This record gives sequence, C-alpha cells and structure tokens, in this order.
Amino acid sequence: MKNNLLEILQVRFEQNMARHQGLAWSQILAKLEAQPAKLQVLSKMEATGGEPDVLIFGPKKELFFVDCSPESPKGRRSLCYDRLAWESRKEHRPIGNALDLAKTMGVEILDEEQYRILQEFGDFDQKTSSWLLTPSKIRNLGGAIFADKRYDEVFIYHNGADSYYASRGFRALLKL
Repeated sequence: MKNNLLEILQVRFEQNMARHQGLAWSQILAKLEAQPAKLQVLSKMEATGGEPDVLIFGPKKELFFVDCSPESPKGRRSLCYDRLAWESRKEHRPIGNALDLAKTMGVEILDEEQYRILQEFGDFDQKTSSWLLTPSKIRNLGGAIFADKRYDEVFIYHNGADSYYASRGFRALLKL
C-alpha cells in the first residue's frame, strides 16, 4: 500500500507542477519518509476521494498536502458541520459530521483564506460545495460557512450547521 500510494502521489505531483513550482518530488519524498505517520493520513485523504497534492501556502511558503479533487471528495459528503449540529438533529441525521471526520482522519478543514488560495490553482467545486472552518462568531449563532466556485468566482455562503447535502463535503489539508 505504501509504495502504491507514493506512486499515485508522485504521478499527481509531476502532472501538476504549477501547484508547486520550484519543488522536486525527491524533496517531498524525503519529508514523507521522515514523517511516516503522514502517509497514513494521506492514505485516508486518497481513499475518501481527495486526490491530495502539494501546495505552497502563505507568506512562510509552507508545504501542505491539500485535496485537489475537481469536486468535494465523494467519501466525505452528506455530513453536517460538527458534532453539536449532528446531535441537534432529532430526525434524518446524517452519517456524521465534517469536523469529527477530519479529526479522525488527522487533517484540518480548509478555512476561507486557504480555500481561496486553492482556487488559484484550478477550478474546484464547480458542481459541489465544501464546508469551511467556520469562525466561532458564526458558529455560536448556529451557522456554518461553505464555499464553491461558479462563474469563475469563489462564493462563500452560510447555512445552518445541522444541514447536509449529497453534494457538500469538506476539503482537507495536511501540513508537511
């Protein structure tokens, strides 16, 4: 499994060099070999349809594996936002919630800024949407935010945190 996953990641890395200009696969491989637990997390990202690839984020030029699947990962859809929202649903509960699944996987959910950076590397979520890490001010009032890209623009929306849809999931990132 380890070698197969590394092959998948390497092929994706090499096919999408614009996402990580100036980096070589050997650099990424060395970091992964120094942190073998990260491979288990990447395996979960891959298994749920995330198609993780390396992106460079922020002023510090930090390296992250981020879900780069064209649409919100299929294996992480139909989830409400968090446990409190899930518990508040008395009927028609979804199978789980985004924050707990992210924690179980060992990843973080993208926030609004990270989502906008991701969109600079392609057109993601043109048919789906993804939950975003929601500021506590909004969450404390019962809401949560999500995003998608339509008409060449990134749109940030709100919904009740207990809502869930077959076309809404979440995108994850893993610091390398």
